[in-house]
Amino acid sequence: MNKTLTHTTELVVKFSEADPLGIVWHGHFIRYFEDGREAFGEAYGLRYLDFYRSNIVVPIVKISCDYKRILRYGHKIRLQTTYEDCQAAKLIFHYAIYDLDTDEKVATGTSTQVFMDKESLELMWNYPQFMLDWKEKWLNK
Repeated sequence: MNKTLTHTTELVVKFSEADPLGIVWHGHFIRYFEDGREAFGEAYGLRYLDFYRSNIVVPIVKISCDYKRILRYGHKIRLQTTYEDCQAAKLIFHYAIYDLDTDEKVATGTSTQVFMDKESLELMWNYPQFMLDWKEKWLNK
């Protein structure tokens, strides 16, 4: 079984994220996932700038979102972002969004990112050393 590491953050749905009917536009859920990845990175020392400083970029190559219910302006949400370790040189995150007041599941999703050399944009087939060090620190406790 693959090892995992989870971070939870809370957000409030902004007015600018709702359509004229007051419902959050579906594309914002993907942005919430991004917010979760950034919060995860801050908590566990795996920020995009850490990759960039190591001459690596990590573009998303696959993302999915399963919508369970709508969100509206002012909803408070809890976002769980879970890193799933794998053998291949990629980052896999799973997401779950919950209504903070009712604890109802609002959406789930998954994203996959790959490692690329920042200058050449060549795909990296092996984990970079700093990522191996990160995995040793956080997943092998």
